[in-house]
Amino acid sequence: MFPPGFGEVAERLRRSTVHISSGGQGHGSGIIVKSDGTIVTNAHVARPGKSVVTLWDGRSFPAEIAARDPRHDLAILRVPASDLPAAPLGDSNRLRAGELVIAIGNPLGFMGALTAGIVHAVGPLPGLGPRKWIQAGVRLAPGNSGGPLADASGNVVGVNTMVAGRLGLAVPSNEVSRLLRGENPQPLGVTLRPLPVTAAGTERLGLMILELAPESAASRASLLPGDILVGAEGRFFSALEDLEDALMSNSGRVLRLQFLRADPNKIRTVAVQLGVSDSVAA
Repeated sequence: MFPPGFGEVAERLRRSTVHISSGGQGHGSGIIVKSDGTIVTNAHVARPGKSVVTLWDGRSFPAEIAARDPRHDLAILRVPASDLPAAPLGDSNRLRAGELVIAIGNPLGFMGALTAGIVHAVGPLPGLGPRKWIQAGVRLAPGNSGGPLADASGNVVGVNTMVAGRLGLAVPSNEVSRLLRGENPQPLGVTLRPLPVTAAGTERLGLMILELAPESAASRASLLPGDILVGAEGRFFSALEDLEDALMSNSGRVLRLQFLRADPNKIRTVAVQLGVSDSVAA
């Protein structure tokens, strides 16, 4: 049984949800978070290059990437439009298991598709480190990535990202607020997606490279899309934050990253020169 006013809440969310296409490389969803054309989505949806945002009313605009946080798979886009229907950001720290949530997106090309479910947990997921995920019983499909997960009042509490164990996983909205405040450095120049991998005979957290920015530290080090980062300076990752900590502590120096390429039984090492020129792969 849905609460009173559910239909109106869902309609407002639909109008705040956009379709994003990235130069023929795929499509996904986004959320208008400011009426001045500021949109949040997943970093793996807003890939480097030409992106086009289509609004609920059918208008389309070219989009520029204003900020990127591969660590949390988030990106901020801006389009040349104003007076857009923005969705309010909620406080994801107040979300509790058992609450009703709504997911809006564009799965398989269906604009503004809605699914509702119950929050199962808010917290870490085995195999993906200690970072928080909103884990909800909502049906997600390709094209839902980057769309809103909202509470029953229509406040966006998460950004839908992927499916694991038949549950939809969303990045908490408080991470979006941090990105909007400019608190997320990205010195490697990569778009990453977390996934569980087996390395050295043990299931660990891996960070798959989806995209590399031209002339970035990762590109100069000859890392490739599809490579999976599993550690830094000889220490395996247990959380996405471990990579950022390693980058910050080695700023301006050489950082040795461990990664998998093709053979899951062979852990390779690459020396990445942060902020300057050439790197050497091993």
